[in-house]
Amino acid sequence: MSLLDRLGSVFKGPEELNLTSGGIGKPLFFLSLPIVITNLLQTAYNLADTFWLGQYSTEALAAISFGFPMVFLLISLGMGLSVAGSVLVAQHVGAGEEEEAEYAASQTVSFATIGSVILGAIGFLAVGPFIRFLGASPDVLPLATSYMQVIAAGLPFMFGFFVFIALMRGYGDTVTPMLVMFGSVVLNIALDPILIFGFDGNPLFGMLGLQDLQATLFAMTGYTGSGITGAAVATIFSRALAFLVGIAVMVEGVRGVRIRPSQMRPDFTYLRRLLDIGIPASVEGTGRALSVNLLLIVVGMFPTTVVAAYGIGVRVFSVIFLPAIAVARGVETMTGQNIGAEKPDRAGLAADFAAKWTLVILTGVGLVTLLFTRPIVAIFTNDPEVIRVGADFLSYVAPTFGFIGVMRSYSGSFRGAGKTLVAAAISVIMLGFIRIPVAYVASLSYGSTGIWMAFPISNVAGALIAYAWYRRGSWRTGSVRRPAPADD
Repeated sequence: MSLLDRLGSVFKGPEELNLTSGGIGKPLFFLSLPIVITNLLQTAYNLADTFWLGQYSTEALAAISFGFPMVFLLISLGMGLSVAGSVLVAQHVGAGEEEEAEYAASQTVSFATIGSVILGAIGFLAVGPFIRFLGASPDVLPLATSYMQVIAAGLPFMFGFFVFIALMRGYGDTVTPMLVMFGSVVLNIALDPILIFGFDGNPLFGMLGLQDLQATLFAMTGYTGSGITGAAVATIFSRALAFLVGIAVMVEGVRGVRIRPSQMRPDFTYLRRLLDIGIPASVEGTGRALSVNLLLIVVGMFPTTVVAAYGIGVRVFSVIFLPAIAVARGVETMTGQNIGAEKPDRAGLAADFAAKWTLVILTGVGLVTLLFTRPIVAIFTNDPEVIRVGADFLSYVAPTFGFIGVMRSYSGSFRGAGKTLVAAAISVIMLGFIRIPVAYVASLSYGSTGIWMAFPISNVAGALIAYAWYRRGSWRTGSVRRPAPADD
């Protein structure tokens, strides 16, 4: 069997998957696996920045600990439109309404582009005051500001690519976004060390034994790197190329959903439908982002080593939770298509199946993580105090990884059914009413350990709330389909 044949047996396109009939496990697996890899590749952007900036300086590492939550916040504010587009596409595809799916995708791209330009401009102007409000120290503030100004300027490219991923996923194609993301990440990883360190003392050349080549390049260019700003430039440049490829794929319509230029003129009547679904989804995403930011206010009361450890922990979680996030997106698509096909019972089976298996698998991952907390943190830094604090953080959270899987699975089903307000409510309760207050109060008595204690408490509570709400069954009446205007 050739390599292409082997890959074809693992990654299947929408034409090979039937999401509205047959078994549950197989289509959910083939739908979610490329999402896991896509999200892993996406996280590689952040991990590459964290790794190389950790070699650059502890202050730079702390700076992206302040910068990353703001990136998350900016994207989350506009992410509701991509969720709305994904849900509409999924339900129309499930109902066999191809033209309506294309119209939904075309309008989503138009309004997402407009929204991301506005958010990017606001973010660029608000970077300094926002990071200062979070409590960044004087030596960290200018680094975090320069990083975030580049990211804010390139926000339309970052957000545009996320919209491409969401729309293709709603159609049932998760393989194409994975392939585009792979090329983008390879480019970013190649650019990162060059733009951060330049050709003077670049650890990459030392690792590869290419010091002579480095000396030659330095003599030719005199480039000593751009530090933390270089990391931001590498990310934006890579995302811009990925965005352009994604747009080309959708315009051509060769795979997945198609967008038509004739349908991309902003239809403000249709915008109302997108906002009805998207605003609660933005609240959910923004609530998560704000929780990270508000928690930074608490974390910022402690030394820079604690801030750096927190930043590393958040990035480690972003990798470990990839299966839960991917399965939740798969459940979102399966629920949307089955609600469109008027098969709510099958949608319910998908959510229960996902919750059960993510609980088992992520609990196992958490137990393994407990055995290697220090080596995991040491990947990103050689500061012994950061390693100690980061290992403490991981040891508190790891046993409850599985509960995140449960909450994510049921929230994904709520979104797929168009009940994005319910998913938002669960997120706000878990983070805003449980995690942050517990972290603040506990930190007064137990120091940084008190912050870490808030994570397992909120993880368990979020899973129980999501499960109880799902059992009510109100999500079954979640169709959001309505006829689309004729193509002019």
